[in-house]
Amino acid sequence: MTTQAPTSGRSFFLRPQDMIGIALLALLLLVVLPLALDNFRLQFVGKYLTYAFVALGLVLCWGYAGILSLGQGVFFGLGGYCMAMYLKLEASSVENTRIQSTPGIPDFMDWNQITALPWFWEPFRHFGFTTLAVVAVPALFALILGFALFKRRVGGVYFAIITQALAAIMTILIVGQQGYTGGINGITDLRTLHGWDIRTDGAKTVLYFVCVGLLLACILLAYYVKSSKLGRLLVAMRDKEDRVRFSGYDVSSFKVFVFCLSAALSGIGGAMFTLQVGFMSPSFVGIVPSIEMVIYTAVGGRLSILGAIYGTLLVNWAKTSFSESFPELWLLGLGGLFIAVVLAFPNGIAGLWQVHVAPRLGPLFGGPARRAASPAVAEPLPVATPAVAE
Repeated sequence: MTTQAPTSGRSFFLRPQDMIGIALLALLLLVVLPLALDNFRLQFVGKYLTYAFVALGLVLCWGYAGILSLGQGVFFGLGGYCMAMYLKLEASSVENTRIQSTPGIPDFMDWNQITALPWFWEPFRHFGFTTLAVVAVPALFALILGFALFKRRVGGVYFAIITQALAAIMTILIVGQQGYTGGINGITDLRTLHGWDIRTDGAKTVLYFVCVGLLLACILLAYYVKSSKLGRLLVAMRDKEDRVRFSGYDVSSFKVFVFCLSAALSGIGGAMFTLQVGFMSPSFVGIVPSIEMVIYTAVGGRLSILGAIYGTLLVNWAKTSFSESFPELWLLGLGGLFIAVVLAFPNGIAGLWQVHVAPRLGPLFGGPARRAASPAVAEPLPVATPAVAE
């Protein structure tokens, strides 16, 4: 007679408190903010939400797998440039560019005396290919980098430094290849998507709701990964990597996968940024924006999927407010906000919620009764799991 190991009894990957949190976030983004803000401010929120894709990927990559990447701006920029290339080609029809020396190519190519469209631009005439490339190009780039480093067991601070150096190299490369990338100005003057003018207020409002829909879908994907066996292995790798390796798992493959997933999410954010803002430049690829993206995650809570979204909104709102009210001191104000949050709440906004708010709201929000009744479910970050002990 054999006995079967007990299970947690959960067939669905979302707990009640997770569903409530997602519902509240959807209510805020889809109802409250569109009704409370004018079109100008709502466009700012739409831009902030494009960074939330990066923060979401960092929660999985850094928070759960313990892989700190300081080069996420590279993947954000790759996704943004893929979308910008398609939009630029649509805006560079022969009719629109008839005053150029070579009609039918982007203006910055004509300025740099390039007489034919480069071969790697040709596929971006097709929207289907562009949509695939927005996800595939950052993921493929991360696959090559991750395979080269993780297979050699490069990790920790060394991996963070390498990704930071990669962000600097990519910025220099984009600026240096001005005839193919637009140089330091980037790819600008993006007008239409399939003939639809994306510069109008109405179009930007529609794109805002598209961005929110994609973000909610990516949040569900992140929760699915977190609650799966893969998610438990990522946490075990973060805390006891050697133990997972000795249990027979290929740790490097799991790291490559979550790094590629994080890059793909960043690429989606970059594409939505290009659509909503109307340009893409190397200023969003380098070291500074990459570190800012880590700050969003740290302020929100690197162990919380929803916390990273709120952290992104909070930091960017503070950045905008400080720059408008104190144009000469806004960097000091933003830095002070980050230092204060990290010192007072090491686990970010999410940690503040879990420690001080959730216990007062009862078991439905993960309070003490929930933890007492079901410790396996309430403990979000187990070090050892049945999956590892197999």
